[in-house]
Amino acid sequence: MFTLHEVKTDRDKTDFLLVPVTLYKNDPNWIRPFDNDINNVFDPQKNKLFSDGDCIRWLLRNDKNELVGRVAAFIDYKAVKKEEIKAGGMGFFECINNPEAAFMLFDACKKWLQNKGMEAMDGPINFGDRDRWWGCLADGFHEPVYGMPYNSPYYKELFEAYGFKNYFNQYTYHHLVNSEGIRPEIIEKAQRIFKNPQYTFRRLEKNKADKYAGDFVEIYNKAWAIFPGVEPMTHQHAKHLFKELKPIMDEKLMLFGYYDNQPICFFLLMPDINQILRHLNGKMDLLGKIKFVYYRWKGTCTRAISLIIGTVPEHQGKGMEGAIVMSFADVALKSNFPYKELQFNWIGDFNPAMMKLNEQIGAHIYKTHITFRLLFDPNKEFKRYALLQREARKKNSPVKSENQQQPEA
Repeated sequence: MFTLHEVKTDRDKTDFLLVPVTLYKNDPNWIRPFDNDINNVFDPQKNKLFSDGDCIRWLLRNDKNELVGRVAAFIDYKAVKKEEIKAGGMGFFECINNPEAAFMLFDACKKWLQNKGMEAMDGPINFGDRDRWWGCLADGFHEPVYGMPYNSPYYKELFEAYGFKNYFNQYTYHHLVNSEGIRPEIIEKAQRIFKNPQYTFRRLEKNKADKYAGDFVEIYNKAWAIFPGVEPMTHQHAKHLFKELKPIMDEKLMLFGYYDNQPICFFLLMPDINQILRHLNGKMDLLGKIKFVYYRWKGTCTRAISLIIGTVPEHQGKGMEGAIVMSFADVALKSNFPYKELQFNWIGDFNPAMMKLNEQIGAHIYKTHITFRLLFDPNKEFKRYALLQREARKKNSPVKSENQQQPEA
């Protein structure tokens, strides 16, 4: 017997954070996220999607009043208007290995979304950007990197048993910091770029963060914002993003490419601070800050994770992605480089260009997350994201090349 109730009180909000703490107490891989990172998703003052969106959360208890599950459902109305199918989202799903319990949580989300006019439910996803808390881990149950979801293996079975179908896969590629596996064609293309003096590569300088924020916006809006579902970025947003990243930013990991001094590509990584969060128990109070500084000074972060890679359309297909990766390797392969492994997150199975690039530099698939979709009308044709994206490109921009790089996150 299970009881479902909506998250309303401060105590409920605390319990929402504690559900995974209970579920994963014996799992050595799980790392508790910052409490504030989760709380901010559901704070209308912190999450801009509330301006044109809606959200609700539930907790599930057993007959002993013990917490056994949680979930959130949400709608980004601005995004819904742009899609062929009106799909809401569900996420932050945690549950014991019990179909009855899981289905109660799924049912609550489905009913709430249907009452608001939605035709489908995607999950588990984030009420926010794709780079956080997106997807169900289905393979590669290693410890999570910062912002990436982790769950027990049985979650995939619960989603599929309810009727969810695979909308798309998100791959995480892994590479030790060495030169093994880099294919000759990548090196050859990179060398051609390096011989052309019009191309230059620069590492971000923290004291010029505003300048690089501007370069980031110019590249991002040309390389990414042309695709369905990806919003253009403002300079103000980019400045705020760089300001947030500054405390953990490492100049060695953030590289920009230029042609005649005009920004054309970027390859941005960050230290995986989850290696520090493991010691903080989700708290960034005074003690947490002291611990964070200590473990950062101690050199605890030996893993770097990708944020984003992109090239403006007019320079795609020329080997720029390989060139900027090889430029990064010039620093990464030096003996004093503090990072021993790299993880390239959020490579969608609808993004063959990025999958090919990772394979060409010798990286291999390390984790697989699945974004599921449930159509509320079982008679409606199910289409995977890759097909819907191809149809949207043909409809809106028939002249665009199929080889153009797709958004990662």
